[in-house]
Amino acid sequence: MDLVFSAEELAFRDEVREFLRTHLPDDIRETTRRNPSYIDREMMVRWQKILYEQGWIAPAWPKEYGGTGWNLVQRYLFDEEYQAADCPRVSPFGLMMVGPVLYTFGTAAQKERYLPKILSSEHLWCQGYSERGSGSDLASLQTRAVPDGDDYVINGHKIWTSHAHHADMMFCLTRTNSEGKRQEGITFLLIPMDTPGITVRPIVSIDQNHYLNEVFFDDVRVPAENRIGEENKGWTYAKFLLGHERTGVAGVSKSKRKVERLHEVAAAESDGGRPLIEDASFARRLADIETRLTALEFTQLRLLARDRDGETSGGEPSMLKIRGSEIEQDLNEAAIEAIGYYAGPYPNEAPRPEANAPGIGPDHAEGKMAEHLLRRAATIYGGSNEIQRGIIAKMVLEL
Repeated sequence: MDLVFSAEELAFRDEVREFLRTHLPDDIRETTRRNPSYIDREMMVRWQKILYEQGWIAPAWPKEYGGTGWNLVQRYLFDEEYQAADCPRVSPFGLMMVGPVLYTFGTAAQKERYLPKILSSEHLWCQGYSERGSGSDLASLQTRAVPDGDDYVINGHKIWTSHAHHADMMFCLTRTNSEGKRQEGITFLLIPMDTPGITVRPIVSIDQNHYLNEVFFDDVRVPAENRIGEENKGWTYAKFLLGHERTGVAGVSKSKRKVERLHEVAAAESDGGRPLIEDASFARRLADIETRLTALEFTQLRLLARDRDGETSGGEPSMLKIRGSEIEQDLNEAAIEAIGYYAGPYPNEAPRPEANAPGIGPDHAEGKMAEHLLRRAATIYGGSNEIQRGIIAKMVLEL
């Protein structure tokens, strides 16, 4: 793979870099720099609308549905510059998950109704997949949707629903048939979050922030026209969506930005009177992470190239998910080691942008423990890594 960029590609990179430098609001940039996992709805929507006005909100979407029409190299360069500029992650549930499902499997009416509102951020989405006892074993889900005239009546419960308290819409897996294989009785529904009978309860995670929720359905009526594809065939659309999610979970550009920051921290922190970066053990640890991250990057580029050429993915999204989440956790652990005692007083930090208490220790220590604690779940969400290894064994090794 030739990574020598043409003059046109370098000009595109410079255009992206300049736009992000001049259009990303300072308060959003600073919030993301200090705690890359936390950004409130107002900031998220404000930034997404800026990208939308520029026409850059959906780099991976086909141009006919509002995407950029960029090629693989342009998407790669955009992601690199995006992370380097400390831009916040856009809400992935509409743009990266249900959006591709809609333009691939949705009806003309569904595309017309939902895709423009995803692009403009008029609708933010959440994902109704996991349940108590149905996380990695997602096909065992029990939230039931019963046909009733032109509607489905939904009863059940979802958990670990990221940003459900911010969402306008949910894409949800429901059980419509309990006979035969479990995967063959699941239906994919689109549910407005203001529908009567929906209750959202917060789950405050170990980093002391509120991303996660429980969602309860009590006789929630949803029109049958909100169904994606055929009844009882939702597992097909769910697998398609999970492939997009697991590719994104790799987070290569984000981890490359963390490597840059870790080098800066290790140069600023001392060990025995010398910069930590000169410690052979720490330098070796960092080099090992960087080597694995480079290998992951090339794997992701190969997968993107195959996707561009219309080839289907096998076990590669699972490989990306495993390696990406493990590398992210290793980087966070190395950052905690680098800042040493300053990682300890986490409850006294000021991880939220509205907090007025000063952080403890140097500026580069702020938010590190919160990020480390939150991302301990990286090897679980998006399908636990143990389950991903099973998928690889089946699809790649044919075991």
